[in-house]
Amino acid sequence: MNLQKRKIGIIGAGHVGSHAGYSLISQGLAEEIVYIDVDEKKAAAQALDLSDAVKYLPSRAKVHAGDYTEIADAQLLITAAGPLPDISKGQTRMDTLRQTIVIMKEVTESIRMSGFAGIIINISNPADVITHYIQHQLNWPPRRILSTGTTLDSARLCRALAEATGVDQKSIHAYALGEHGESQMVAWSAVTLGGKALAQLQKERPDSYGMLDPDAIAEEGKAGGWKILGGKGSTEFGIAASIAEVVRAIFHDENRILPVSVLLEGQYGQKDVYASVPAVLNRDGIADIIELKLSPEEEEKFSASCKTMSENYKLALTL
Repeated sequence: MNLQKRKIGIIGAGHVGSHAGYSLISQGLAEEIVYIDVDEKKAAAQALDLSDAVKYLPSRAKVHAGDYTEIADAQLLITAAGPLPDISKGQTRMDTLRQTIVIMKEVTESIRMSGFAGIIINISNPADVITHYIQHQLNWPPRRILSTGTTLDSARLCRALAEATGVDQKSIHAYALGEHGESQMVAWSAVTLGGKALAQLQKERPDSYGMLDPDAIAEEGKAGGWKILGGKGSTEFGIAASIAEVVRAIFHDENRILPVSVLLEGQYGQKDVYASVPAVLNRDGIADIIELKLSPEEEEKFSASCKTMSENYKLALTL
């Protein structure tokens, strides 16, 4: 009997990497996690702290610090290394590109030498551009490397919609698409509440749903990360839960549809650009890409977002 252990490597033992690890072990999604960080002392401390939690968690997991030689047999690798935007200087995620590329040059070479051959989930920002950069540097199969992308932004959008409508966010389906960043857009034509299109509800109930301000709701969803970053210095829980959701879809072979950043090769009229769209995830990675029927205005906004990422990807290749 061959019982394969679910092993995950996490590159980066900071706020996001550590919370990602806790979400994964608390939800029973990994039997082993190895942390890799240039700050070896911090990686060891995070691993020890997480190991102490295992005693009181439903599932057993081994968590330890290590190096790239230890990820050859891992099925999944999460890259969570890089600086946070300095909001005191008005930085966006895209403004961290140059700093992150310096780190990723070393990371990609180390991955190449490690023997790792599994699925890569990147959450290092700017997420879409960095995922594309890693894919290019490693010549990785596009269906086996993705970013959580707007999985988190879509959750924030649903929260904002829930606050505006009074409907629980678990009954709302809405996608933020494009960049995990400032140029993201909302596919309002695809928003549903309890399976009913928001547009139809607005027509039927002009005194309630018809009074919604889509621009304000979209801005509230997009601004969520900045409010959290400004209030406590980092985002942790939301992104950790998003990572766990993506990992679950992959490890459990769910064929689950989530808005993740994938390489578009003609879908939505876009080529050679990573952007968040609904995609089917299973044990092979990205099994399919779902093309929503966007309105002309939405297509224009999505195209503009892709243009931003394409231009910055070309810049990344020169750094």
